[in-house]
Amino acid sequence: MRVAIVGATGLVGGTFLKVLEERDLGITDLLLFASSRSAGKKINFRGKEYTVEELNENSFKNRDIDIALFSAGGGTSLKYAPLAAKEGVLVIDNSSAWRMDKEVPLVVPEVNPEEAFKHKGIIANPNCSTIQCMAPLKVLEKYGIKRVVYSTYQAVSGTGYKGVIDLEEGLKGNPPKTYPHQIVNNCLPHIDVFLEDGYTKEEKKMVDETRKILGLPNLPVTATCVRVPVINSHSVSINVELEKDFDLETVKKELAEYKGIVLLDDSNKNIYPLANDATGKDEVFVGRVRRDNSVKYGLNLWTVADNIRKGAATNAVQIAELFCKNI
Repeated sequence: MRVAIVGATGLVGGTFLKVLEERDLGITDLLLFASSRSAGKKINFRGKEYTVEELNENSFKNRDIDIALFSAGGGTSLKYAPLAAKEGVLVIDNSSAWRMDKEVPLVVPEVNPEEAFKHKGIIANPNCSTIQCMAPLKVLEKYGIKRVVYSTYQAVSGTGYKGVIDLEEGLKGNPPKTYPHQIVNNCLPHIDVFLEDGYTKEEKKMVDETRKILGLPNLPVTATCVRVPVINSHSVSINVELEKDFDLETVKKELAEYKGIVLLDDSNKNIYPLANDATGKDEVFVGRVRRDNSVKYGLNLWTVADNIRKGAATNAVQIAELFCKNI
């Protein structure tokens, strides 16, 4: 199988390579693409050296590429993903460009893998903060999801290398270059751009993507997304109002048994998910599972996941794995 990575020198692109090295997708050849600034760079993958090529309109022509993993920004995806798909390449795109397109599946493999096979050449990877909430909500689907409230605590790596540099330089006393305010000793309730209704684009992504992935287009969802001075792994508080009553211990058991979830929930021993627990791992960690007594059938959960791995690269590779037997 020939695999291409678009945006190979970026933070997610590099993690694509790391995850692909860890998993056996039957890769026989690898093609690496990036902007002209990175063209010519050498990258080692499984003991073999590959040269990064400049991405252009002819990159996918007559190359017999089976799957292309894209993480180079929305503009690049809008331009080049259709060109790749036209050449018979299955594109798995990590940007927001195609997520809400009705013709493009939005997939979390543990939640809605069947949607991936409805593709027309492009499959979208959801937003990092959305991905880690989907498996826990899928567990609760049997009780009827009435309303969802998200509060996120998102790491600076979600902004890529630039966000990490802002935090590192801020610790040295230098002013921010990426964020509108210093991130050191701060929480910024501002991720992506503000929209006319006062919400940010990140918050809108979580609302729209949750509805699409769960197949609940009218589900009431709201979100407040906050950037925090943590290098890696996002934390999300999920408040869910359900249609039916539930047994709390049964819900915990169902969460613990669900594929891709690790339950860390023992308040008597101060056991709950932390960013340090999730970093470098592919699972979604869930804890602080408790009733919300302010509504009839309410539940609170705390989720943590590595936003670069499960929130981006790993989820995309898992989508690719769905097709490996068919290539």
